[in-house]
Amino acid sequence: MIEHATEFHYQALTPDLILDAIESIGVYPETGLLALNSYENRVYQFRCDDGKRYVVKFYRPHRWTDEQIQEEHDYSLELAENEVPVAAPLLIDGKTLHHYKGFRMALFASIGGRAFEVDNLDQLEAVGRFIGRIHQYAAKQPFVHREALNPQVLGVEPLNYLRQSGMVAPSMAHAFFTVVEQVLQKATAIWQGQAFKSIRLHGDLHPGNILWTPDGPGFVDLDDAKQGPAVQDIWMMLTGDRQQQILQLDTLLEGYQEFADFDPRQLVLIEPLRALRMVHYNAWLAKRWQDPAFPMNFPWFGDLKYWEQQTLAFKEQLAALDEAPLSLF
Repeated sequence: MIEHATEFHYQALTPDLILDAIESIGVYPETGLLALNSYENRVYQFRCDDGKRYVVKFYRPHRWTDEQIQEEHDYSLELAENEVPVAAPLLIDGKTLHHYKGFRMALFASIGGRAFEVDNLDQLEAVGRFIGRIHQYAAKQPFVHREALNPQVLGVEPLNYLRQSGMVAPSMAHAFFTVVEQVLQKATAIWQGQAFKSIRLHGDLHPGNILWTPDGPGFVDLDDAKQGPAVQDIWMMLTGDRQQQILQLDTLLEGYQEFADFDPRQLVLIEPLRALRMVHYNAWLAKRWQDPAFPMNFPWFGDLKYWEQQTLAFKEQLAALDEAPLSLF
């Protein structure tokens, strides 16, 4: 889905409109609104007159269709019903997706917790166990409306957008686009050489989307839920050098395989997935540049030095695609 960079509508989302929107679904805040760290959507925490804390999410206009958002909601509810600790939207008058003056929103119970420690092997095994439970249910049926995760959606389309955006420093454009094309060609060739089972995914399962609660991990933000290979929900947990990553992978899969089988042939997709994420990230920043939150929080984007660093990073990724994939054997 390619959006126009000039489309930006959050200016209308004033504090009064936010409060009116929340009250329109019969929920009455008794505290002010605390803006949470979210660039894609607008997300606010508050305490209600029932004494409970809630989070309201206002979806970025024009990004997803109602059907795509509802499918994400239904997926979250299905997981929660099967005792997977995900932040699922609340049903209010039989609905999870609500509309108010052109905005779409959902209400969630606030999940308290601390940062998940990737280097804590006990926590990592527990996270692997719950990813396995997510995939156990996710594999039962496919998404109908959500995007598929593939090189076209996460690589080719973002690269085309970057070319048209004018955001790449002119003096680096040739070198940057040349190496990105080479990376995409190699990543796509690896991808097309694999036959993998496609399942419903969290889609953006990095450590920041996991909170550690008194009861264990809590998974948040299924906004990027997609259809794709299971390894997508695993590889972003791996950090450090190769030996550290192998230990982390072994620990994750020890928990994971209590609930779901993992095809080790998917490990060859890790570096292609990393490459696609790199391309998508740059295009995402370019698409969102008309949103004032982006120049404020990413002031380095577009500078010559940034594109020099990105060109080098893609050259390193090109080399990584030639390396042997991680293996537990």
